Amino acid sequence: MNINIDIEKLILEGMPISPSQARLLQAEVESELARLLANEGLPDNLLSGGVVPGGAIQVKPGTNPAQMGQQIAQEIYRGMKP
Repeated sequence: MNINIDIEKLILEGMPISPSQARLLQAEVESELARLLANEGLPDNLLSGGVVPGGAIQVKPGTNPAQMGQQIAQEIYRGMKP
């Protein structure tokens, strides 16, 4: 099964992130989402296609870009479930 995920926009308000940190954050989001989907599977409500609504995610203060990427991916995955 091939799964395509398109995150249209990720806005990081009030977080000073350099271009290299942004690339690390993006890679961590992709990696963690791939891990979650491989281990937990795609939620049944999305098996025939679907859209996951966006929303605000609160990131813990002092989080580095790698940890932030993992946290964002976990919140996205939780948002996939009904």
